[in-house]
Amino acid sequence: MGDGLYGVSEGHEHGPAELCEAGLDLYGQALREGRIPAEDSDHVPCLLDFGLLRADDKDPRWLRPLAPTLALPRLLHESARDIARRRHDEARLAEAFEPLLALDGLSESVTEVPGIGLLTGFDRINEAISLAMDEARDELLTIQPGGKRSPVRLRDVGLPREQRLLSRGCRIRTLYQDTTRHDLGVVAHFEQLTGDVQVRTLDEVTKRLLIVDRSVAFLPASEDRTRALEIRQPALVSFLATVFDRLWRLATPMYPEAVRVPSTDGVTPRQRAIARLLVEGHTDSAIADRLGLNIRTARLHIAKLAAQLGSESRAQLGYLIGRSGILERQPEP
Repeated sequence: MGDGLYGVSEGHEHGPAELCEAGLDLYGQALREGRIPAEDSDHVPCLLDFGLLRADDKDPRWLRPLAPTLALPRLLHESARDIARRRHDEARLAEAFEPLLALDGLSESVTEVPGIGLLTGFDRINEAISLAMDEARDELLTIQPGGKRSPVRLRDVGLPREQRLLSRGCRIRTLYQDTTRHDLGVVAHFEQLTGDVQVRTLDEVTKRLLIVDRSVAFLPASEDRTRALEIRQPALVSFLATVFDRLWRLATPMYPEAVRVPSTDGVTPRQRAIARLLVEGHTDSAIADRLGLNIRTARLHIAKLAAQLGSESRAQLGYLIGRSGILERQPEP
């Protein structure tokens, strides 16, 4: 028998989210009858491993069931801990491989792929983007993830080349994260442009992406954005444009006319997004990163959500979120 929730007996390995049918049947029998003979659990040792059955204090020949109201939060808590451990292991593995991937020679491998080029340095990247935008005849699609764009760069670089594109009759569609909805600097930037400009927001967006005329795409090739990929391979550009189109349909208009998404049953859209990530087992820092928030703001929203649902612990919060149905209810625009 194992020594913990996931230490299940050999030959009978599964997690609490995968309880076997025989185990569930026996657990139900124990609940109905109040106790069962200890030998009845020999073929389903998972019930003892998960703590769903415990030896009778007065007579070890019998097993008594743990109440479901206690068992479920415990299993959910352990499941969340297991997910967090797996996420941590993935992060450590990715961190360990990061310098090895750099040694693999990105620049050499990229240049061997037809239709994909590696741009190095901010000046070279901006030059290539400006050239592509000056040749545009239809549209510019961009995704801007969390974090504010430099006002100086928006004024000195972004504004002139975007206006030249609009002056030729092209349109601009931009996706931001929801954290940008109240950024007056971003709104002021678009108000200076004359032409067909539309901006929408989502809780989560992809990494930075720019697509010109659905024929060339630019995306970062390093975290500090000092390297970028210029993609002219038709199938890849078409795929990226399709991803943009599908995210665009899910997004909420911000400019030129903003649409406010109301709260439902006292739960705001931001809290609903946080609730979804909590149920998936993400840590506070991961939630903040995914939604473009600082960690203090993320924790404030989590605390408000816990108070709204009457939760007293992280494990109970996940259970209450699932039971409340807030993830299924979508507010009407």
